[in-house]
Amino acid sequence: MSLEAIYNAVLDGNAPAAKAGVEKALAEGVAPDVILKDGLIAAMGEVGRLFEENEYFVPEMLVSARAMQGGLAILKPYLADSGAKPTGKVIIGTVKGDLHDIGKNLVAMMLEGAGWEVVDLGTDVTPDKFVKAALEHKPQVVGMSALLTTTMPSMSGTVKALEEAGVRGQVKVMIGGAPVTDAFAKQIGADGYAADASSAVRMAKSLAGVE
Repeated sequence: MSLEAIYNAVLDGNAPAAKAGVEKALAEGVAPDVILKDGLIAAMGEVGRLFEENEYFVPEMLVSARAMQGGLAILKPYLADSGAKPTGKVIIGTVKGDLHDIGKNLVAMMLEGAGWEVVDLGTDVTPDKFVKAALEHKPQVVGMSALLTTTMPSMSGTVKALEEAGVRGQVKVMIGGAPVTDAFAKQIGADGYAADASSAVRMAKSLAGVE
């Protein structure tokens, strides 16, 4: 079964096999949204579970996420043609002054793996840039990452900038990164804090009210 082959390829972090599996499933006439849901999304859900059980670590998650992205790249045009709707839309970036991107990339890939449309603003993202992207893309969730304690105040600045621009009411804000805590999220008026990529996916779903 090609869906099982896709699922296993993602779990194993085998990008060529994931791509080949998607191509084969499409050739067999499997619906693109079924390939996404039962192949790619199901596999990334299991990767998240294995990570939480300490059976997978960040390197395994990264190779699985890359394999998933390889399959997704082939699938995307077919999903667009079939009118399949993404789970939701999220804007993500590492805040101003911070150039760390591994955690942010992993969250972005895990969200993509869960069927979200992800707008990745990259690193060193100013509050203005977050606001501009929120106005342009109209996401349900804005995600911010910081790895340095010195760049954490930029998270607070971004929340204020979203308020001043009048978009804070339309988006949920979640934050994460090594020095960030739940208490800090509450302090700056963010809607949620996620400790790792797997919980970030759950947090985004819960904030956006999607199953």
